[in-house]
Amino acid sequence: MERGKDIKCIVWDLDHTIWDGVLLETGDVQLKAGIKEVIEKLDQRGILHSIASKNDAELAWAKLVELGIAEYFLYPEIHWDAKSVSVQRIQKNINIGMDALMFVDDQPFELEEVQSVHADIHVLQADQYETLLDDTRLMPRFITSDSARRRHMYQADSIRKQAEEQYEGPSEQFLASLGMKFAIYEAAEEDLQRAEELTVRTNQLNATGITYSYEELHQLMTSQDHLLLVCELEDKYGTYGKIGLALIHMQPDVWRLNMLLMSCRVMSRGAGSVLLTHIMREARKQGKQMLADFKDTGKNRMMNISYRFAGFQLRSTDDDGNVLFYHDLQQAVEFPDYIEVCVPERQHQ
Repeated sequence: MERGKDIKCIVWDLDHTIWDGVLLETGDVQLKAGIKEVIEKLDQRGILHSIASKNDAELAWAKLVELGIAEYFLYPEIHWDAKSVSVQRIQKNINIGMDALMFVDDQPFELEEVQSVHADIHVLQADQYETLLDDTRLMPRFITSDSARRRHMYQADSIRKQAEEQYEGPSEQFLASLGMKFAIYEAAEEDLQRAEELTVRTNQLNATGITYSYEELHQLMTSQDHLLLVCELEDKYGTYGKIGLALIHMQPDVWRLNMLLMSCRVMSRGAGSVLLTHIMREARKQGKQMLADFKDTGKNRMMNISYRFAGFQLRSTDDDGNVLFYHDLQQAVEFPDYIEVCVPERQHQ
């Protein structure tokens, strides 16, 4: 069976969708049969959940708490605005592509309204919810430790955002208050499942848009002339998990960065440039110059900006849109002051 585009988040309606009945007509609504198990199992796979419901926010949230499922929903939108507006806010808060969202509702009008505004979103009639566990778009190839705790990491990030909104002072001062620790190390066998997942899930901050399978990554990891790097980030609120990946082809006079990608979750933390800075510093220590591959996917403009901001110059562009950047590394580059960077000794065999 051909695998469709992976869905990362399901946005649920409430009345006649999550539960039977209309909450404002009868306070005694009950969950649809088996829906809690569907939500729990998808959550364990790393699929996120949110809500877009025209309802009384206080009553609806209290009912979700009473029914024991409130904890599963990120950035709920419960009000009387159009569902397309709610979906847009959820997408912005979670920071994923609209084509990675699915909207579930019992009303054909609502499904059509959302899809008319957001052409890329997936929609599902509410009575089809039992098909979700068998939907290949909701079946990641691997369930990693990062995917199993994805919701918790987003919940921690929500607390960070609240703290940032309440913080009075320069943004760099707030970032310094987080106590961020950024670890960069050579990939080992146990990192490869998450590494494959990162290449599949990362669209906005993937310099080439290329995905790599577990098997391809394993071959590259064990290659003598390639270096596969993984990075993790944590702060006082908890871990972000493994959030970045780089593949370097080490040639006699130059290091060629074949792949550079970073989770969108760290974009606002000023951490996106740290992995690139580390690679540039290491190449400079060894007297190398650098090349870096880039291809415009329509979603990864930030990576083009990142390379140019780091001082890379355009070397060439081919007919297929493949761009090659160049840097002579004559100038030293430094890490941001507000991030502690560590490079653990963890060499693969």
